[in-house]
Amino acid sequence: MSDYPEVPEVDVHEAKRRVEAGAYFIDVREPDEYQEARIPGAHLLPLSSFAARYQEALPKDREIVVHCRSGRRSAQVTEFLLEHGYQAVNVGGGILAWGEEELPLERG
Repeated sequence: MSDYPEVPEVDVHEAKRRVEAGAYFIDVREPDEYQEARIPGAHLLPLSSFAARYQEALPKDREIVVHCRSGRRSAQVTEFLLEHGYQAVNVGGGILAWGEEELPLERG
């Protein structure tokens, strides 16, 4: 359960379905985390530079699916995006849950 109860959250299978249907997928972890393992198709937009880059990097015309390691940072970002007029959902459990469900990951 998210520490942000007002933030819409989906499980990893629903996140994958939404991305396959056209949602924009972002990873808000830091570059070193991204280098270790990443979800194919997710665009890196680190939390450390998010505020400075989100307007130029994110589409306003489609849903944004947001993930991080466990779902906490992505919940913060999802809440921020919703407050700024974006349609966004958080991936509950983040990349850890994605891996636990044996969904595709790229490493190295």
